[in-house]
Amino acid sequence: MILVTGGAGYIGSHVTRELINQGYKVIVLDNLSTGHQSAVDGRAVFKLGDISDRQILDDLFNQYDIEAVMHFAANCLVGESVQNPLKYYDNNVGKTTRLIQSMIKHKVNRLIFSSTCAIYGEPEQDLITEQLPKNPINPYGRSKLMIETILNDTSNSDGLSYISLRYFNAAGAHFSSEIGEDHDPETHLIPNILRHLQGATEEIDVFGNDYDTPDGTCIRDYIHVQDLSKAHILALKYLLSQPKIGLQYNLGNGEGHSIKEVISECERITNKRAKVNYAPKRPGDPPILVASSSKIVNELGWVPDYTLTDIVRSAWKWHLKHPHGYESF
Repeated sequence: MILVTGGAGYIGSHVTRELINQGYKVIVLDNLSTGHQSAVDGRAVFKLGDISDRQILDDLFNQYDIEAVMHFAANCLVGESVQNPLKYYDNNVGKTTRLIQSMIKHKVNRLIFSSTCAIYGEPEQDLITEQLPKNPINPYGRSKLMIETILNDTSNSDGLSYISLRYFNAAGAHFSSEIGEDHDPETHLIPNILRHLQGATEEIDVFGNDYDTPDGTCIRDYIHVQDLSKAHILALKYLLSQPKIGLQYNLGNGEGHSIKEVISECERITNKRAKVNYAPKRPGDPPILVASSSKIVNELGWVPDYTLTDIVRSAWKWHLKHPHGYESF
């Protein structure tokens, strides 16, 4: 069995569904602080609880034959991390440490970690490889880099085998339209544009239109959540086949789109016109962030299948079917 922490969240719920479709048995552990139980595939075992609860972890590891852990449970809002850094260091670092301790105690030594491109900070080159310096500029990114350091140290000391997957901009929804992206507050660009086009907000805020880019707005790398799910399955299969590894992979399309381009694509798919408010730049927003995913392509054979058009279409179908998110169920 595979234990998925944070499996009621956006990415965790998509990976859980793909795991089950691939024939794995799955246990989801989630405290539902930001996740939605209705997003959890009904074929999974669901356990309400926190990853810091040692008794719950002991019970799960004793009751089930768990081969590996996929760890998604974390706080992930950059702005909030700046305002409340201790929350991020406690939840993301402290609780993950307790999870790893429980894994070692029960001799479960394989972990796939949900990391982030935020660990790179403001890189000096546009195409980001895994070898670039790690200089996170906010507590969220620093918390994820701390965990990667802990994983490496624990691999050396206790034989933990792990793969860290560094996401760029995860987006889109499951093509069944049964699960999708529903955060509170919502900080991601595409769902905010689509919610605006549905009439939920009067305008869409864009922070900065005078960057050194072709149209003046930031360029980012958007990756469909189902492409992310496929990468997790490949990573798991490789992890289970090896006696001991410690690897890090970027996950992105390798192609950037500006905010104006994303808005235009959303307008084209929905046949609606957005009202855009250009606000001042936010500190720490680099002009261009695009992933080089050549390492995972070459080593694990992962190739993303979906384009920005696929991302927006799948997300729009989700929003039409669930105009109030999971409250629409």
